[in-house]
Amino acid sequence: MSISIEEFKEKNKYNTLNIIDTRDEYSYNKDHIVNAKNIPANYLMQAPENFLNYKEVYYIYCQSGHTSNQIVNILNNRGYHTVNIQGGYNNYISSR
Repeated sequence: MSISIEEFKEKNKYNTLNIIDTRDEYSYNKDHIVNAKNIPANYLMQAPENFLNYKEVYYIYCQSGHTSNQIVNILNNRGYHTVNIQGGYNNYISSR
């Protein structure tokens, strides 16, 4: 499941969504979506149970949206509720 950056911004206008940035720590520290939690992709995929709750919805992004789309597909197949932010961080930056 994916969401456009416009839809994401509308849903997140009060900064209440669970947002996960799957980029590396360096990229996250340079800049990220407000209130996003940094969980690099390899950590998230190795042990999602350490970071996610089956009852919550998580909006996930990477740099371009490709990796996060793959992560979302895998996690949703495991019973989690995740949504890919289309175009990732690049799309977010260009829409500011």
